[in-house]
Parts: sequence; C-alpha cells; structure tokens
Amino acid sequence: MAVVRNEEQTKYFLKSIGFPDLKIHHAINHYDFTKGNRKILIIGPMGSGKTEFSARIYRDSLISLKKSEKVSSHTKEGNADRRNIFYIRSKIDKKRFEDYPEDALAYRSGYERLGNCVASISDSFELEKIIGNHPEVGTWIIDEAGFFDERIVYVIQDFCSERKGINFIFPMLILNFRKDVFNRTSRLLTEVATDVFPLTAYCEHPDCITDSYYTYRYYTVEGVECPALYFDPLIIVGGDKTFKDPKIPNYSTRCDLHHYLPGKEYTFLTLKPLGALAYGGNTGPLLKELHSMKTEIRKSEIFAQFEKKYTTTDTRGRIMMNSLKAGCIAEKAMIYLFAEENLLSLDQLRHLAAEIKADNDYINDRLMEARKLKL
Repeated sequence: MAVVRNEEQTKYFLKSIGFPDLKIHHAINHYDFTKGNRKILIIGPMGSGKTEFSARIYRDSLISLKKSEKVSSHTKEGNADRRNIFYIRSKIDKKRFEDYPEDALAYRSGYERLGNCVASISDSFELEKIIGNHPEVGTWIIDEAGFFDERIVYVIQDFCSERKGINFIFPMLILNFRKDVFNRTSRLLTEVATDVFPLTAYCEHPDCITDSYYTYRYYTVEGVECPALYFDPLIIVGGDKTFKDPKIPNYSTRCDLHHYLPGKEYTFLTLKPLGALAYGGNTGPLLKELHSMKTEIRKSEIFAQFEKKYTTTDTRGRIMMNSLKAGCIAEKAMIYLFAEENLLSLDQLRHLAAEIKADNDYINDRLMEARKLKL
C-alpha cells in the first residue's frame, strides 16, 4: 500500500540477493498506522478488491495491536489510536450480506468478523453519533460513502479538525454504471481526499481480459444480455449474485469496448423535454410516451429512435436493442424525472403511475434507495 520511495536503494538491495536488472513496481505493504490526518479513497469497479483491501487493513490492525505500548506513541493522538478500526456500511446495502453474519466484512473470496467494530447507518447524522461515541477509534472505514448524503463530507471534515490524527478510508465506486462520477457526495470526497488507491479488475466479458475501470449494469431476460438504459435508477443495490428477473439488475466490470449504455441520446433529446413539459403543467405528451412504454413499446418514441440507430446486423446493435426487453421501463423513466431531475412533483408521479397502472412496489423500492418520498 506504499510507494517505493527510493528506487535506487531498492534496486541495489535486489541486486545484492541475485536479481538481474528489472522493473520495480509499487509495493503492497502493510498499512501504515503511524500516519494521521488522511482521507483515503480506494476506488475501482465492482470486483476490483476494494472491500478486500479494507479487510487487509483490518487484519493489519489486529497484528499491530499486539505490539508493545511503545508502538502506541506512533499510532495514537489523544484518545484515538489509529490501530483501532471501525467499519461503517449503508443500511440500504445490508441485503447484499444476508448470507453472512451480522458483523461480517464480506468480500468475494470470504469475510472478516469485526465484532462490535461494525455498524450500518442511514445518513450522516447517524455517523456523527457513532463517531462521537467512539473517541478511541482512530481509523474509520466508510464503505460506499457515495450512498450517503453530501453532509457526510463536512461531518468528516469537522471530526478531522476536532480529533487531530484520525484517518478515514473510503472504499467506493467513484463512477456509476453511466460512467459518470457517482454523485455529488462522491465529487465532494474527491475534493477533500489526501490519498487515492485506484484498483482495476479484468473485464468480465467472456472474450476479453483487458483491464476494466467501469461497473456495468445489465438484466438477463430469457437468457439474453439486456444493458441497463441510461435513465435506469441511479442506485439499485446489488451484489455478486446473478438474477434472471427482468426487474433485478446484474453487475459486472467491463472495459470501454464491452460497456454498453443505450438510451443516453433519448434521455436528453426526448425524455427530459417531455419532463420539462410536465413541469410546466402539460403532462399529456409524457403520459402518451409512458403508456406506450408500458403497454406496447413498439409505438413509443424510444423504440423508434432505437430502431433507427441500432437495427443492424452488428452484434453491438443487437445488444443495445435488447435493453428494451428489461422490465419496468416506464417506471424507470418516471423515477429518473422525479428523483434525479426534479421535473415531476410527487402528485404528478402518483397521477402518472395510476394512469399507466405502474408497478408501485418497484417505484417505492427505488425511491427508498434514493432516499425519496414514496408514492
């Protein structure tokens, strides 16, 4: 986890034990608990090892805590010892870990049990309370911090000012499935970070072994890969399981070539303008499009645009067209306009959902994950 700081000295050491001239890479060292005042981003796509990186830090803390009292003079400031670690995850992420013990820090190849050093929270206010109740903790690992409200960044800044020497570590997706910065919380964290460890994964397309930086969302319908549309809800909690339900997405890591993202042009050319008309009081055109999406998608504007752009013999075009086979497309369009673009009021959302006989359970599940009011 540290940079090789004296390459010439390292080369001399390696030569002294018989190595030829060779390229020296950055080392993966034990975590350095002697350094304080750090806000560390561990970024990468799903499957890149972010959580396992956190588990390794926790295992290092168990070893370092066995050292003599003399060591604490290098790791402790005030009451807080950086070898004392506390792990925070979001409550909306808990369903990913239903098969694990309550205190598990779970990753793809196993898990670590943290005992009383783990908690699930809903927002920055709960984090504030937990940190306030644990003055002995010097290292806070906050998993997927982008799931939380922007206020969390300033809560962390305040505690860093109040308790000199404590560290915060953020294993997180910096990019969402759209290949955009995840949200404003993620953007704010990049502005205050002191260190970053970028991780990659193999592209999980079966024909590719390129490095991947991106998280890809798709649905499996009748055995066919159906990429998520650009206006798919921003947050849909998922994990490592594979689902064949057209309403439940799957995730993998993909390189640029194999990351499919249909519907971006439609979102800005058609969907948002329809939402703007609704914002001005004219919901008719949007209702017509939503009704077509829900009952006969071939009559919709989205189908017309996709047919013009993607109906080719090209494999990529066929995969893009498959995106229209996923479930709840009309519901996703409404959620996008309401929860992300603020172009629909809650009353309008309820009215449109009733008019097209929408899947209200699906809408409410997504609004809960986005911390919005339900229907």
